[in-house]
Amino acid sequence: METKKVWLVTGASKGLGLTLVKALLQQGYSVAATTRDVKSLQEETGAGNAALLPLQVELTDNKAVAQAVDAIINTFGTIDVVVNNAGYGQLGTLEELSDAEARGNFDVNVFGVINVIRNVMPHFRARKAGAFFNISSIAGFQGAFPGWGIYNATKFAVAGLTEALSAEVKSMGISATIVYPGYFKTNFLLKGSLRLAQHPIADYKEARELEVIHEQQVVGNQPGDPEKAAKALIQVAESGNMPLHLFLGSDSYNMAKGKIEALQQELAAYESVSVSTDFK
Repeated sequence: METKKVWLVTGASKGLGLTLVKALLQQGYSVAATTRDVKSLQEETGAGNAALLPLQVELTDNKAVAQAVDAIINTFGTIDVVVNNAGYGQLGTLEELSDAEARGNFDVNVFGVINVIRNVMPHFRARKAGAFFNISSIAGFQGAFPGWGIYNATKFAVAGLTEALSAEVKSMGISATIVYPGYFKTNFLLKGSLRLAQHPIADYKEARELEVIHEQQVVGNQPGDPEKAAKALIQVAESGNMPLHLFLGSDSYNMAKGKIEALQQELAAYESVSVSTDFK
């Protein structure tokens, strides 16, 4: 009988994280899930489920993350797959956002991911096996969204560190995958997951217009099905053929394809300038 993998999912209180945890439990996996609200998670998944280890963890606290990883190993004996999903959206132009707002977004979206990687890697290295899914965003590949600069920067950072991680751990039998979701019908665009600038500046017309578009047109009309996203992650994890880049959603796929085509055009148009700077 095949042994089911043990998954660690961060940010499991709602959205894609919660949907993934439910799907994993339904398929017989053991799941450790970090959340800000253990009671709510237990109510959503069924209290007393021995296959679920709910953990209330402040991911920006490295010591707390280390203790959580120890608890997972003590409970399930191992960790096979990590999904770094926790994060939130911070809107506001670069001028508008305070240092605290910008750093707060990086603390959760980037340094929280690093804390998890840092504390799971000793276990992965000892086993010479393991898989990371680091949830970025299509905004971590295509960043031309006015008013989303800091959030985009956190997600580009997740993509960059995951590319490096993939190269660092390749010889150890460990994989790292960047996941770029598009718009999925979750509560990401609602209060609690999306924060507005505390001191907006009226001159930023494009940023304000995009905020209105998200509030009035995008919310409730997202094309992505979170249950299908969860299914896709499980399918890829079980395939044994882990990609470095995984785009989820037709919108994400099409935006990525559009950027790649634009880059190819700019590379061709400025090739002579690009290569002219070498020593000859």
